[in-house]
Amino acid sequence: MDAFDAVRTKLDIREFDSSKKVPKDVKLKVLDAGRLTGSGINAQHWRFILVQDPKLVKQVADDSTTGKWAKSCNFAVILLTDPKLGFHQIDAGRALQDMQIAAWNYGIASGIFTGMEKAKLKKDFGIPDELDPTVVIAFGFPADKITGKKKNRKSISEIAFLDKYGNKLEPSLVS
Repeated sequence: MDAFDAVRTKLDIREFDSSKKVPKDVKLKVLDAGRLTGSGINAQHWRFILVQDPKLVKQVADDSTTGKWAKSCNFAVILLTDPKLGFHQIDAGRALQDMQIAAWNYGIASGIFTGMEKAKLKKDFGIPDELDPTVVIAFGFPADKITGKKKNRKSISEIAFLDKYGNKLEPSLVS
């Protein structure tokens, strides 16, 4: 899939088809996409916990305050970062987006959540105190057909400006 098409068509999903299993090679490519992501000062501080045991997937969802919907996903990735680094959340966002786009290339949908009971999650998954469970990404085949659904996004002229904030950007003005 073309990279721009992946960005253009990827949707966040909250309902997964629990009867379909994501192949091992795709899971590994998703993790590798995270590993290959750039990081501030090349710190490569993120760590990933692949959660694929259905009981543990349910535990990740139970340890959340906003991700109870993730119980039906095929696998989840707990993305950990070093909170001592001022850019750790940006790096988490970069890695999770690369993982989501890589998954989408194989027809695997995803959704994220950041609301979690961190102390409980750390205890349940053996996360060291020095790392922050920054985000959880749930992956799986979508429960519903999503081909052809359109994203509800503002137009470029509503969110981008030309040369100075307030100067409306019209595509015809871009040289």
